[in-house]
Amino acid sequence: MGPGPHAALLLGDLGADVLRVERPGTGERRSGPPPRSRAVCELDLGHAAGRGTVLDLVAHADVLVEGFRPGVTERLGVGPAHCLARNPGLIYARMTGWGQYGPLAHRAGHDINYVGLTGVLDAIGRDGAPPTVPLNLVGDFGGGSTYLVIGILAALVERARSGRGQVIDAAIVDGVSSLAQAIWSLRGTGCWQDGRGTNRLDGGAPFYDVYPTADGGHMAVGALEPQFYAALLAGLGLDPAELPAQDDRSGWPALRAAFADAFRSRTRDEWTAVFANVDACVTPVLTFAEAAADPHLTARRTLVDRDGVVQPAPAPRFSRTPPAPPHPHPGPADPAAVLAAWAGSAPQSASPR
Repeated sequence: MGPGPHAALLLGDLGADVLRVERPGTGERRSGPPPRSRAVCELDLGHAAGRGTVLDLVAHADVLVEGFRPGVTERLGVGPAHCLARNPGLIYARMTGWGQYGPLAHRAGHDINYVGLTGVLDAIGRDGAPPTVPLNLVGDFGGGSTYLVIGILAALVERARSGRGQVIDAAIVDGVSSLAQAIWSLRGTGCWQDGRGTNRLDGGAPFYDVYPTADGGHMAVGALEPQFYAALLAGLGLDPAELPAQDDRSGWPALRAAFADAFRSRTRDEWTAVFANVDACVTPVLTFAEAAADPHLTARRTLVDRDGVVQPAPAPRFSRTPPAPPHPHPGPADPAAVLAAWAGSAPQSASPR
């Protein structure tokens, strides 16, 4: 439900002409604003007319994205074989959690299940506490939509050489595992140990952690390198001669206690001011509402307001072809009008669609 639409949003933000096909009446049940950066067409794939319209659209498309369980689109008559027969250059992108094959391929699941099976969820959290749910950013969007978009763009580049389309099997379990390559590498060289909150990048190190402040706020500390660590101690008013060495693991509890006591002595805003112009890798932890007003994010227009809804701007940035601002589309379009518009230009003569 999340990564397929998010991948379409990303592609639409970057200039693709995106059409969302949904079952009739879905828009009436949808809460919140209409889909961003893509038009909507309601079609009933349970009827021959709906399936025929989808195949007609496919004939003029560069990419089709689907997020059903394996075999569903084949049963509906819009599977890879049906679509590639109409358009041999089509990129048929399939987004699932478990993948198109394997013992769990036909099972239900959500982000937390996919991340849990990869070992990544077990590594997130505090020592001695259960794993912490990392929103659904790691699975659905980190290992899901991100890798789906990478696959689509790579397939489009390859098609420019071969002229042939292909099927992409994007599975969240695969993407999350790839996303965790750095951790797997550290583990393989003995620099990472299983167990939460015991390593340098998982909150185990006192100089890479989050600390509460006097007013109930929090400060994020990422002072890994020696020069940043020295600046951290100076900002906190701590004498390094009175503390254990930075990389002395036996002294980490004492370091953590010293840092915690120091941060509790002032408010979050006071500590923000202390480290504002210091390269100590120390920053405040902001809420979403506060992030929308942050000076740096505001200067970059990282977050924009569209019709009263604050949302992220398209990313990344381009020097020559900047994306248009995010924009919602009106209600469902007439299928005949959509088909006529899509048939008006060949896929390669316009923005990818």
